Amino acid sequence: MVSAAEEQGFIPVEGGRVFYRRQGGDRPGTPLLLVHGGPGANQDYLESLAALADQRPVIFYDQLGGGDSDRPDDPGLWTVERFVAELGQVRQALGLERLFILGQSWGTVLAVEHALAPGTRGVAGLILAGPCLSAPRWGADQRAWLAALPAETRQVIAAAEAAADYDSPAYQEAMQVYYQRHVCRLEPWPECLERCFGRLALPVYNQMWGASEFTITGSLRDYDISHRLAELNLPVLYTCGEFDEAAPATTAWYAGLTPGARLAVLAGASHVHHLEAEAEFLALVREFMAEVEDGR
Repeated sequence: MVSAAEEQGFIPVEGGRVFYRRQGGDRPGTPLLLVHGGPGANQDYLESLAALADQRPVIFYDQLGGGDSDRPDDPGLWTVERFVAELGQVRQALGLERLFILGQSWGTVLAVEHALAPGTRGVAGLILAGPCLSAPRWGADQRAWLAALPAETRQVIAAAEAAADYDSPAYQEAMQVYYQRHVCRLEPWPECLERCFGRLALPVYNQMWGASEFTITGSLRDYDISHRLAELNLPVLYTCGEFDEAAPATTAWYAGLTPGARLAVLAGASHVHHLEAEAEFLALVREFMAEVEDGR
């Protein structure tokens, strides 16, 4: 039986239902809503953040199309606007009048868009981990990381992109070299991350991002909200890893555009730095939320 402090269920949103779970529901702190990356991923790889439920409610949800949420066959649903509206519907259904939002990777888009949407109130602060707030900047950063890979790996990737052959074993092996440097540097990968990748909703990912990590061909290819970061009138913590796909220089640029924002770069880590440097990441997030709650 699910205790009063832990619950799960489904929330109706445009296009279907999304699965959510709330832990620490009986804790007194300001709730924390987690918004996973992708597009088309799920909450699995964020499960270590449940440690924060010792102080406050922590809410996980799978965006429509992925994880345990409904998977409608309707390409018209895979838009930034609908996913932002979905976040608001999740928040309303769970009565999250005041909350922190932690977005990771693509989830930072939804967190920022929601915070800037007309009429949004009650967002105490944002934690933007491995931010992807400018697709052109992201693509340029991936090309820079790619240039530092071994020549043989670069050649395999280039050949696959030229032929649009992203399913070949050689390409998959080359991508694993890249992922091991810039997505997760742990070996082996944590089971929760493997589980997340194993359940990736490719129709959503391919439509919005594309088949290549380096050449963005999906609907997000020109997405850029960096010009609106100056409008964020609330506390913001940016985090990234030293070798993150969300490169430190770009993440620092975002932070510089955001009034009063702070930045933490986790040494030796990459994109899923909440797993690679778990204790350090949790401490940063705890301190940030405590300072906001205390009015410091």
